[in-house]
Amino acid sequence: MKTIQLKTERLILRQWKKEDFNAFETLNSDHVVMEYFPSVLSTAESNTLAQKYQDSIERKGWGLWAVEEKSSGAFIGCLGLDTTSSDLPFTPCVEIGWRLLKEYWRKGYATEAGNEVLKFAFEELKLDEVISFTATINHRSESVMKRLGMKNKDANFEHSALPEGHRLREHVLYGIRRK
Repeated sequence: MKTIQLKTERLILRQWKKEDFNAFETLNSDHVVMEYFPSVLSTAESNTLAQKYQDSIERKGWGLWAVEEKSSGAFIGCLGLDTTSSDLPFTPCVEIGWRLLKEYWRKGYATEAGNEVLKFAFEELKLDEVISFTATINHRSESVMKRLGMKNKDANFEHSALPEGHRLREHVLYGIRRK
């Protein structure tokens, strides 16, 4: 399978390299970055996740790409598409997701890369819809969804992977359809 690489004005979305794993572990162990996830990840958990993303791209040609800042060559996080396999009320579907090192927040990178990924999803993969979801209290991610032109589907749901009463259990669901 040919591995797809996407480029924007300031970013490259590419296949993962082994040298990305350490920076990804730093990202996943940061309590601020992981505030709206159940917990920070151990080194082993982070490496397993990066390997999963790398394998998915190898198999399908696309997925949750490593994001590189063109000007510095630095790994800044991951962003892309994933098929949601969880037992959620709207599956099967394709989700757009992102996670960036906090020093790269507030630069428009998630929106810039996200727009390129949505273009790829609709023009190349010919998807009818892409969704995104997050805990209802994660207003930063919800703001990115809005900037990407995604619409609140007014279909909040309880994430089955989180226990009853967990502060992150209620999620908001956004979607965008091919025009």
